[in-house]
Amino acid sequence: MAGGNWTRVGEFILMSFSSLPTEIQSLLFLTFLIIYLVTLMGNSLIILVTLADPMLHSPMYFFLRNLSFLEIGLNLVIVPKMLGTLLAWDTTISFLGCATQMYFSFFFGVDECFLLATMAYDRYVAICSPLHYAVIMNQRTRAKLAIASWFPGFPVATVQTTWLFSFPFCGTNKVNHFFCDSPPVLRLVCADTALFEIYAIVGTILVVMTPCLLILCSYTHIAAAILKIPSAKGKHKAFSTCSSHLLVVSLFYVSLSLTYFRPKSNNSPESKKLLSLSYTVVTPMLNPIIYSLRNNEVKNALGRTLHKALGLRNVIP
Repeated sequence: MAGGNWTRVGEFILMSFSSLPTEIQSLLFLTFLIIYLVTLMGNSLIILVTLADPMLHSPMYFFLRNLSFLEIGLNLVIVPKMLGTLLAWDTTISFLGCATQMYFSFFFGVDECFLLATMAYDRYVAICSPLHYAVIMNQRTRAKLAIASWFPGFPVATVQTTWLFSFPFCGTNKVNHFFCDSPPVLRLVCADTALFEIYAIVGTILVVMTPCLLILCSYTHIAAAILKIPSAKGKHKAFSTCSSHLLVVSLFYVSLSLTYFRPKSNNSPESKKLLSLSYTVVTPMLNPIIYSLRNNEVKNALGRTLHKALGLRNVIP
């Protein structure tokens, strides 16, 4: 005991989907295992192909490769432990393990927000200034943009995690979630968290809404440029280069905002879990598909890479 009814917590119990029948949990295990493997395979292929094929060394695929790194990292932090809890292998997670999981989930999540904004800017330059695209998005510029996208995760994750885990915990140590996310862990705190909640809301506005506004600004200019294209075919081609990005942005930002704008909201824990599944499990699996695997450039590059690896020649031009 550490003063009054406060308890020095040494570990937490992840409740995951324990309220569901065992049969349903087994089905979820198989489903999430397949999604996890598809996510790792799809994003790894994107990284390998965009590195190996010279035709995919453009800025768009450079940023896509960074996105795949983030998606793999987020999945490695969250999904393996979730799979273990579904089969009740080990539902416990140490205090340090919980803090580490939260830290990296924030790190990868925040960085993805800014990277999606960077990708929107890349599309803005490609459509609104096509003649100057290669000059503007040169190697030095894209490297700076990538660094700027990866950096915000460090201070946000450090402050959020350190502050939250400095609070005392009491009563139950059961985290009603499938990973150590801020809102369910916050519910276990035995202290006044009003200031932290204000910080969490302000932080969400800064790291979620600021990139979102940059994306909206980019696409406002993109839409204006597309409307000026005289041919319907030209408009369709220009829009098709942005539709995948818009789809992923919508899915990612909506679920992220609903989860973190109200860290102690009265929304049911199950609805919170579904929202979290959207951006931590489903979106990372869909990204390689909706961004690249239906893209002819990527499919042709994948074919060339596979044939080269197998020692075949002159089969794919």
